[in-house]
Amino acid sequence: MTAPETAAPKIRQVRRPAGAVRKTARAEAPRTNDPAATIANIMEVATAEFAAKGLSGARIDEISDETRTSKRMIYYYFGSKEGLYVAVLEEAYRRIRHIETDLHLEDLGPEDALRRLVSFTVEYQWKNQDFIRLVMNENIHRGEFLSQSEIIRELNIPAIEAVQSVYERGVTEGVFRAGLDPVDLHMSISALSFFNVANQHTFSLIFDRQVDIDARARDSAEMLVRFVKR
Repeated sequence: MTAPETAAPKIRQVRRPAGAVRKTARAEAPRTNDPAATIANIMEVATAEFAAKGLSGARIDEISDETRTSKRMIYYYFGSKEGLYVAVLEEAYRRIRHIETDLHLEDLGPEDALRRLVSFTVEYQWKNQDFIRLVMNENIHRGEFLSQSEIIRELNIPAIEAVQSVYERGVTEGVFRAGLDPVDLHMSISALSFFNVANQHTFSLIFDRQVDIDARARDSAEMLVRFVKR
């Protein structure tokens, strides 16, 4: 099917499967007439490309070659290299927020729910390091491109709601102390998770110690629980 020369489709409606992003050789992969599959393939390869090289270093030519999709089709779907980059950022946040909703924190007591949320975040970011690299790259740009997203704040509302729900239940039950800001708690969880990936190489080199992610997840959860407990 030949793509029309009319307005591009709404990319944000596309859902790609959860899981780690892998950059794989696709030299023998056939072209496809399935737009959703084509977009998912472009997003997968572009995620690895932007995470590894940043916006300035990534090349549409390389993404085109690896996906066996023409540059024209990439621009048709995403408008520009910057448009593809923003779509990749949005999908990275969408994926982690979607998985967070499957934790069923409401089925646990407040303390156990907070432990699960912290442990999940630490482990997820370690296993999905492209997410951290994308965020690091966008921070180099001072959030310039993410600010162009119309949905990024909406995508992250569930993260705050999850923390707030667990925290407020804990306060109500007399387990957690009152007066804490859920956004600050979310920031603390993010910081404890982010450092393991962002600083793993320099930290390991300086202190001659590799990151033990299981211990980090356990200790980070313990720190947050102790901080909020009465």
